[in-house]
Amino acid sequence: MGSSDCSGEPISVSPPSFLIAGAGRNASLTPRWDRVDSRRLIALARKIYFQHLSESTHSLDPCGVVVKINLTEGRVVLEAPTLLPDEQFISAELISRRLRRPRNPKERVKGQGS
Repeated sequence: MGSSDCSGEPISVSPPSFLIAGAGRNASLTPRWDRVDSRRLIALARKIYFQHLSESTHSLDPCGVVVKINLTEGRVVLEAPTLLPDEQFISAELISRRLRRPRNPKERVKGQGS
């Protein structure tokens, strides 16, 4: 044991001698599309997100949704989360983004059906 452990005095906390970039937060909140069915992942995230918006009385906007890789459950988060290995983060921007389809058929690219 160190000398301060037995003295009864408070242990002083000094700042670290170096910093590790990304320590204490998730290095990447980008979904790992190679590990999941992206269509089901986004559909579940949207369901959770919009259900929260319709039922919540909070004035804070969610940052996004954390979804389990097995696509069985998820939760809304109000700030950037620290993820567990079996979780994916879907940002509110990605959830609320609409597929923009041209309204005028003449604007459609050749080869695209309706």
